[in-house]
Amino acid sequence: MTLAFLHGVLLAFGLILPLGVQNVFVFNQGALQKTFSRALPVILTASLCDTLLISLAVLGVSVVVLSVAWLKTLLIVGGVIFLFYMGWNTWKAPVNNGENGEGTSFSPRKQIAYAASVSLLNPHAILDTIGVIGTSSLAYTGSVKLAFALACILISWLWFIGLALAGRLTGKLDKSGHFLYVLNKISALVMWAAAIYLII
Repeated sequence: MTLAFLHGVLLAFGLILPLGVQNVFVFNQGALQKTFSRALPVILTASLCDTLLISLAVLGVSVVVLSVAWLKTLLIVGGVIFLFYMGWNTWKAPVNNGENGEGTSFSPRKQIAYAASVSLLNPHAILDTIGVIGTSSLAYTGSVKLAFALACILISWLWFIGLALAGRLTGKLDKSGHFLYVLNKISALVMWAAAIYLII
């Protein structure tokens, strides 16, 4: 059981670490909101969405999705469109330090809606959870599989909390917003590269 838990920790951390639209949005809201508590909607939404995807993957949805050719193709096509669109939005997004209430700090309702879309419509999030975590979970059964799943879910929650905290610290230190501006540009390029990779 300990090995399964460690496997889940390492696997989830490796999958969630790369720069992507979900991570950038959580980080930016942490940086742009006036207090950390105002970023809780995005943290909770992203974490709950990942929990849902991981749970479905471990319960065996991955086997169904990956075995249906047209569904996999639809997922990839939708993912390519999504990544190009989100990349463009991220590239063009205005950035400031959020102290004057302008810019890209979102209301709780917008945080929830946007976080849900970048979590549940993100092809990499879906392919990572369903394709990688779901497939990896097939090696385990019973309480050992549960330990594996809980490890993946725990890392997801801790990651988004830490990401928002890091964003909050960055927002306090970088009043000009220059770091967030550069981060958005890099993130957009990564999203476009990921879309091209999916096409290939």
